[in-house]
Amino acid sequence: MPPIAPRSSQLSTIPAGAGKGDATPNRRCVLCGGAALAMVLVSPAARAEDEDPARAKRPQAGDLLAFFEGDRAGKIIKPDDLKLGGPPVLAWPMDPSSKALRDGSRFNQVLLIRLDPNALEANEKPHAAEGIVGFSAICTHAQCTVAGWVQDKQVFQCPCHQSRYDPKQDARVVFGPAPRALPALPLKLDGGNLLVAGPFIGRIGMARPGMG
Repeated sequence: MPPIAPRSSQLSTIPAGAGKGDATPNRRCVLCGGAALAMVLVSPAARAEDEDPARAKRPQAGDLLAFFEGDRAGKIIKPDDLKLGGPPVLAWPMDPSSKALRDGSRFNQVLLIRLDPNALEANEKPHAAEGIVGFSAICTHAQCTVAGWVQDKQVFQCPCHQSRYDPKQDARVVFGPAPRALPALPLKLDGGNLLVAGPFIGRIGMARPGMG
């Protein structure tokens, strides 16, 4: 099982000037491995809850978005919660009626970030919400959770093999072994709420038959 982001940790920020060729696994990858082991040890009741098909359903148009981790885990994300220029926030989609998190599949993890709308590529602007863009948090190389943020470069970084994605270029790969961009998640604002506007654009994770 590829490393996943543990709920108790925060998105890691890579210091300015860090070498992008540094392939040394960071502490987050070690934590992720422990989290993966913990998933195997969950109770039968918890496993049954995780198998609820509604929770595993991919983000739907109209879904809210909620914090994945930290003190506000499970709380609804408002536009003002996202600072211009990052860091990004890791989120789960949330059913707007039941307020149930769609956390039954790690492939539902979403990266959210607010950028200058004028800095976005033309083809990215239609699925942005006043500069807020969303992407799958699952690396297209080995399906680790993309949990790093290089502040001075303004790019996402996967902690496993250091693939980097530029959110200003529709999460295009700018370094590393990842073969393609992170799928975008269209967003919209409605009544002050940040909502999902449509399904992921593209295949989540590795391009392999039967995955996702």
